[in-house]
Amino acid sequence: MNKLLWMQCFVRAVETGSFSAVARELGIGQPNVSRHIASLEQDLGTRLLHRSTRQLVATPEGQRYYAQARVALDAIARAESDARGKQNPHGLLRVACPAGLGIEKIIGVLPEFMARYPDVELDLRLGDGYVDLVAEGVDVAIRGGVLKDSALRARRVGMSERICVASPAYLARHGTPQHPDDLLRHECIVYTLLAGSGWPFKDGEVHVRGRLRINSLEGIRRAALDGMGIAYLPAWMVMEHLGGAAASTEPQRLQRLLGEHAAPLTPLNAVYSAERLLPHRASVFIEFIAAVFAETPGLAIRPGQTVR
Repeated sequence: MNKLLWMQCFVRAVETGSFSAVARELGIGQPNVSRHIASLEQDLGTRLLHRSTRQLVATPEGQRYYAQARVALDAIARAESDARGKQNPHGLLRVACPAGLGIEKIIGVLPEFMARYPDVELDLRLGDGYVDLVAEGVDVAIRGGVLKDSALRARRVGMSERICVASPAYLARHGTPQHPDDLLRHECIVYTLLAGSGWPFKDGEVHVRGRLRINSLEGIRRAALDGMGIAYLPAWMVMEHLGGAAASTEPQRLQRLLGEHAAPLTPLNAVYSAERLLPHRASVFIEFIAAVFAETPGLAIRPGQTVR
C-alpha cells in the first residue's frame, strides 16, 4: 500500500481536473490513477470525487481532505529539501515562458544552468497563452506585467520595453508617423494574442488597424523586416536590427518610431504559487535567469526606470 502515491494522485486530480493529466505528469497510466484514488476512497471510507465524462468535482469531504493533503505533501517536500541540503537542487523543474523569450534568450543559456545543477531535469513549456500554474503543475512562469493574482508571488527578473518599428522600405512608401495618432493611417501588424488592439503610449492607447494579423511575435518581426507594416514589439526582439545597435554588423533593417511617446517599461516577473512550497530547484533557476537578464540588452533592470 502506497498511500503517499494515492494522495498525490488525488491532489493533482483536484488541481488539474483530469485523470489523464495526472497520468501524464506521474507517468503511471490513466487506469492506475483512477485505481489509486479509488483505493484511497476505500481506505478512508468516503467518496472524495464526483466523476463524470466531462469533469471531476471534489465532494465536501474531498475538499476538506484536499486542503490537508496539500499541506502534508508540501511538508514532505520541504523535509526532503532540508535533508538533502541547499547545495544539491534536484528533480523535475517545470517552467512556462513566452515562446519568443524562451527561444531567443533562455534556451541558449540552459547548457550553463544544467551543467551547474546536474541533478535538475527541466520541462520548458513555450507558449504565449495563459498558464494556470497549479492546474498544469508548473513551478515557475515568466510573465510580463504587474502581478494581480493574489494566489501568486513574483520576483522581478527584468524589465521589458515595447517599441514601434518599421522597415526603411515601408517608411519610404508610406511616410513616418510623428505622433501615435498617425498610426491610424498606417498598416499596423496586429498581434492577435494581445487582448484588444490597443498599443499603449505615454499619453494613452491607440487602437490600431491593419490587414495583417499574426498570433506570433516572431512572425510579426519577420513581417516588419519584410516591409509589411508597423510592428509593436519587445525591444529585446529587435535590438540587432536597429541602426546603431552595438551588436549589429548588418545595415539598419528596422527603424524605431515614436520614441518620445513611449509608454513606461513593463516588469518581467518570475511567478509561482503563493500556496505551494517553492522547490529549491525553482529558486536557483529564478536567480540564474535574473542574472542572465541583468546582462541582456532590452531586459536589464536599470536604476530610475519608470514602470507601467
